[in-house]
This record gives sequence, structure tokens and C-alpha cells, in this order.
Amino acid sequence: MRRVSSTELQNNFGHYLLVAQEQEIIVTRNGKDVAKLSGLSIRRDLMAERAPTPGYGLRKASFEEFLELTKEETLERYEYIDGEIFLQASPKVGHQFTSFRLANKLGDFFAGKSCVPFAAPFDITISRYEGDINVVQPDLMVICDLREKLGDDGYYHGVPELVMEILSDETKRNDLLKKLNLYLDGGVKEYWVVDPPNKQVFIYHFAEGNIINQKAFTCPEQAISFHFPDLAVELNDVFL
Repeated sequence: MRRVSSTELQNNFGHYLLVAQEQEIIVTRNGKDVAKLSGLSIRRDLMAERAPTPGYGLRKASFEEFLELTKEETLERYEYIDGEIFLQASPKVGHQFTSFRLANKLGDFFAGKSCVPFAAPFDITISRYEGDINVVQPDLMVICDLREKLGDDGYYHGVPELVMEILSDETKRNDLLKKLNLYLDGGVKEYWVVDPPNKQVFIYHFAEGNIINQKAFTCPEQAISFHFPDLAVELNDVFL
């Protein structure tokens, strides 16, 4: 369940309409609960019958099956979330433009600092609890414990402080719902959902398994981090 103000809901109705398909939203006014937004149930069995499509679940699988699928060198990118394999869609021009610009902004900001930005493809393994395994490839991320969590195998075995996902038609359901909850429960401190078509950025600030701050920024505003307060991104500079 999530709480949002009536003003926030009105300004970003399409975003929260999608979120409501997966979790209940309580609408507040002047700090009081006034309404509830919830989605209709979705026929999961019918969804599973669709032909494999980038961004949608290919099938349920064990983690061992996922490893078997991804052990060979391939240009295709896969993620493993809640026991389901997802094929990542090939990014379009707007996605890549925004990703490159944001990567440059992060690189400039963290230059000479202990935290280091990275871009996909870069596997991150996240667990909500012991025995839970999910493997994702965030579009962009900031890692602050690289030296401590860099394994002898050459892979990073920690959790980024900040993660950015850039929406596309194929992946936005996962980015707004599955990944938001996964990053919240898995120890990420801040999550940026970047929406190139609408030139918006939604920032979620997490602590102790809760969303403690959230805000939407729209061009030509600056998107300002909660977790890294000096990190401010001019949105005019990152969207086509």
C-alpha cells in the first residue's frame, strides 16, 4: 500500500494508475486519508500464454535454469525477477540519448569521490530475504562499496546506493512495479524512474523498507536527489 497526496495524484495520474494495478494507493488531502485507488485483478494465466516479447516474462524458471540460459555469450539481456525470466527490449534512440546524458552527469558529479557510477549491461543480484535471488540490469547505478564488495571472480556482489531505470513501453510495468518493490526491499537507498516521452523523473527515497520521500520532476525543472542532496540534474539537458 502506498500513500500519495491528491495533488501528486492529479499531476501524475497515468503513473499512479499503472501502479494501482499492483498495489493499493491511499489518496490524502491535508494529511488525511480521503480515497482509495486500486486496480482490477489481472488474469496471470492469460498473460503467461502470450508469445515471448521483450520486456515481458518469458516463463517461470528456477535460478539454475536462468544461469543455464545466460551462461553463453550473447547480445541479448535477461533479468530474473520473482522466479521469472525477462528478455530486455532493444533500447530506442530516446532511451539511449537520455542514458548517455545521465551517465555523463553522474560521471561529472562523482569524479574524485568514493562512489562510482556504472551503466548497463551490469548484473546486480538482489535478495529480499535469505534464499531469495533476483538478477537485474539497471540502466544506471551508483555504487559506494565497490572495493569491499568486488569478488575474486571480478563481479560486484553488493547493492547500489542509487539506481536509475529509463522507461520504455516494453519495460515500464516492471520498472514502475516489480523493480520499485524489489529495490525498496533489497536495500537500494534511492530509485530514479526516468520517463523520456513525458520528460519526467520520479525519485523515490527508501529507508528501512519504506518510501520516506518521493517527488516528480518535469522539464525544465532540476531533478534533485534526496540521498545525495548536492546532485541536481537539469532535465533540459537529458531529454531529446
